[in-house]
Amino acid sequence: MNDVPLGVLYAILIFLLVLSGFFSGSETGLMALNRYRLRHLARQGDKGARRVQRLLDRPDKLLGVILLGNNTVNLIAASIATIIGLRLAGEAGIGAATLILIVVVLIFAEVAPKTVAALYPEKVAFPASVILAPLLKVAYPVVWLITKISNALLRAVGIRPDVSKNDQMSPQELRTAVVESASMIPLRHRRMLVNVLDLEDATVEDIMIPRNEIVGIDLDDDWEDVLKQITHSNFTRLPVFVESIDNLIGILHVKKILLALARDQLDKDTLRANLREMYYVPEHTSLMTQLVQFQENKRRVALVVDEYGDIQGLITLEDLLEEIVGEFTTDTLDDHDIKKQPDGSWLIDASATIRDLNRELNWNLPTDGPKTLNGLLLEQLETIPEAGTSVKLGDLAMTVVHTRNNAVRTVSVRAVGSGPPAKHPPTTRRAA
Repeated sequence: MNDVPLGVLYAILIFLLVLSGFFSGSETGLMALNRYRLRHLARQGDKGARRVQRLLDRPDKLLGVILLGNNTVNLIAASIATIIGLRLAGEAGIGAATLILIVVVLIFAEVAPKTVAALYPEKVAFPASVILAPLLKVAYPVVWLITKISNALLRAVGIRPDVSKNDQMSPQELRTAVVESASMIPLRHRRMLVNVLDLEDATVEDIMIPRNEIVGIDLDDDWEDVLKQITHSNFTRLPVFVESIDNLIGILHVKKILLALARDQLDKDTLRANLREMYYVPEHTSLMTQLVQFQENKRRVALVVDEYGDIQGLITLEDLLEEIVGEFTTDTLDDHDIKKQPDGSWLIDASATIRDLNRELNWNLPTDGPKTLNGLLLEQLETIPEAGTSVKLGDLAMTVVHTRNNAVRTVSVRAVGSGPPAKHPPTTRRAA
């Protein structure tokens, strides 16, 4: 090497540093690729994606060829730098050349290429695969030996490198991915996707129409009143019962009796003949499960029952779809449910559900207990409060405005601070 001109040695050293940067950047770029996007591109027929996917199928061999190449060129570069330093400054130049080479390798062959590869993994990994794929075939015997030894050591400590990693995303991880995909998915679509994922965390009890609000036909009522109710009903499917909802005899699809109604031929026998058996679901059924069951059973309405079989409420397919796409006709909370006061507080109907309040007012009230604001207040206070009783939940101060029939009817709510609602027993006071 003493006969080789210094210019040639410099050129070789620069070439080796470029190769080192290539291997370092390739490693980072390949490992930083979005595997889901890579699969999508491969299915679309992208040759680069398919080539990279084949390399990533066995990461041990891929890393083996990259590290073999990187370490080889770095060792040769160190030898060249030592010769250059020795020829320029004698033995003193060896140490100087080593220090300079360390700085140059760190900056130009490690940090800079790896940073670029981390920022633009596809632009680095796809072209790099053109070189790495044939290089892996050429160096396969050496890589095979290295990976065999490495894998044997890993197995000795309980690691199985031949078992492919399960990179499936959990619902929580998928939710985070959707939320953070602001630049790729429109806001409305993003909300719908998040709502679909949230269906597993809610039950039919959370969105059902409470028992006391179910609209149905009582056959014990005067027949003229029944006909008037059918004619003016806003619903196409109505439960039919005798005396109370507990004595349910079926569900009526109003469309089936329109002809008889128009001809003035509708009577109780005709109505009973057009009834369909009611469909019941447990109150703790998840919304996703119920959506599937509605589809499988070809149903649109179901009654919700508790563990004793008592009817607790009613749920419809429309209620489920609105959890995904939002309300079809009106806002979740109308003017009868909530009113903004001049002082910044809210006057709220206590029958409003906590889920709707959280959604509409961006609150964070707990949803793992009572489903309505009235239920939440009764749970916190552990008694039926009188008008004027106040309770503080986190940053919200709630004052009972009106009670009736052993339930809170109207509540005044105002913000008093910051932080999530408290889960500990509330502080209470009587208004003066």
